[in-house]
Amino acid sequence: MDVTLVSALRDMLEPSSVAIFRCVGDAGQQRWVTRARLAAGDVVASADSLWADPDKLPRAEDHPKRLDCMHQRSVMQLRDGERWTTLFPLATDREVVGVLEITTTEKLKTSDQRTVGGILRIYHNFQGLLDYSERDTLTGLLNRKTFDESFLKAVGELPRAHEEAQTHADGDRRHEDGQPRYWIGVVDIDHFKSVNDRFGHLIGDEVLLLLSRLMRNSFRFHDLLYRFGGEEFVVLMRCEDESDAAHAFERLRHNTESYQFPQVGQITVSVGFTQVRVGDSPAMAFERADKAVYHAKANGRNQVQSHAVLVQSGQMTEVEQLSDMELF
Repeated sequence: MDVTLVSALRDMLEPSSVAIFRCVGDAGQQRWVTRARLAAGDVVASADSLWADPDKLPRAEDHPKRLDCMHQRSVMQLRDGERWTTLFPLATDREVVGVLEITTTEKLKTSDQRTVGGILRIYHNFQGLLDYSERDTLTGLLNRKTFDESFLKAVGELPRAHEEAQTHADGDRRHEDGQPRYWIGVVDIDHFKSVNDRFGHLIGDEVLLLLSRLMRNSFRFHDLLYRFGGEEFVVLMRCEDESDAAHAFERLRHNTESYQFPQVGQITVSVGFTQVRVGDSPAMAFERADKAVYHAKANGRNQVQSHAVLVQSGQMTEVEQLSDMELF
């Protein structure tokens, strides 16, 4: 939708460039992500990768006028030499998330500003419909319907990297650390049924909402967070190795254990995770992580368990898989 918006505005206004920037990350560490950008002569819109390294993205404070546009929720026009930049705030139903930036050789006319404003209202409505269909209404996290597509995009990168590594001779073999590695984790709230039974479903919903906020604070902005239903959450992320993934999930476990939930007090979570493999289907990877979280809950709860470690230690048996078929 972002690409469609910048394409339509470029065709309509014929600017030097038009771009959508989102402000992401925690306070004090916010970065600008380019969602779509088209210059006058571009054939295809450019954008930052979904898994872009945050440290390589522009810092929010490096573009203060964009921040001013977001905070003031108003259109801003700036002159830089022979060019004009017009900034429009981009808002969802929950918050202002970024800016639309249009660069022109002449100051954008009031009538053109009104036209862009009308298009952005339509954009906002469509964005609301997308959020309604793709996000959990309580927590705002992605819902289960969106998981398969994101998972398959991640898995699609694995065969290319795997084949490239295989083509090198042993003496000139590419180090495996250059390959993308993706991890899926299943997060389950311990004894959540007792929370609903003791305090009621309204308090239970508050626990789910607060946990979703803890998840956002515990993971990076580009890690994909899902609520699968009930007290079950899923994380899809890219990490260098298993220790990095384990550290991220342990950070969530610790943050949850340390947080005092209103009326309820302490809540803990059990986590199971696995590396996404070449040829994995969403169901295959999810099942491995789910088995690991089941092991965690059966052995004391409030812990993080790796499926690979459990198999290596003999605490769990690997299920032999052939392509998309599982052999039992």
